[in-house]
Amino acid sequence: MGERALELLEKNGIPMDQCVGAGIGVPGTVDRKAGVVRYSNNIRWEEVRLADEIGKYLPIPVEIANNADCAALGEAVAGAGKECSDVVMLTLGTGVGGGIILDGEIYEGRGMGGSELGHMVIVENGEPCTCGRRGCLEAYVSITALKREAYRAAGKEMDQEEIFALAEQGDPEMKKVVDTYIRRLGLGIVNIVNIFRPQLVLLGGDIPKQGEALLSPLRRIVEEECFGRDKGDVPEIEEAILGREAGMIGAAGLV
Repeated sequence: MGERALELLEKNGIPMDQCVGAGIGVPGTVDRKAGVVRYSNNIRWEEVRLADEIGKYLPIPVEIANNADCAALGEAVAGAGKECSDVVMLTLGTGVGGGIILDGEIYEGRGMGGSELGHMVIVENGEPCTCGRRGCLEAYVSITALKREAYRAAGKEMDQEEIFALAEQGDPEMKKVVDTYIRRLGLGIVNIVNIFRPQLVLLGGDIPKQGEALLSPLRRIVEEECFGRDKGDVPEIEEAILGREAGMIGAAGLV
């Protein structure tokens, strides 16, 4: 990573003295103050002093943060949430990432490992999750979970586009799969809204590309079930717009 960054600086004619710092988004449990990745199952890192290692290549301040937090910050700074100070973002992919922006800053909780929104339990003793618990939001609303339920219902592998397309065409099995998926995602969003009451909830990843077929029923669930209902502030639910660039923009925003 350090060598690639140096190559890009040289290619674009940017001297090091014009760089104020470097930001890095990384999956896993991140100690931002120490610049250490305490644990990342995805890339099999444990106690990696990432800021120090990158600092051997880039003689500038290096800041690191969880990649989902960086994506949320990117959307809040330059994407769908740029008009809001309080934004929660869920990234629906192989797993479920979560990022919380309060007063324009990443909120992690007092200690490391906070804001893991994908690991709230929504079904007691439910499906096993990669974190070791059962019934987590991630175990039900990741793309992996959607494909699992579709396979159980139809006995064949399908991607998310095919699953949603069949449901829209009236296939009873896929409609049930999609309706259950949306219901459980809505339940997770209601929990988040009741705790943080953000101005905006953003959905990133591949599933939100289903557009209003996904967003409309989610809005209805939140309007009907969040605490206080129409007597409180019901946040908007929208699709994130920056795609893969969100994490890079957010990482730059760490500096």
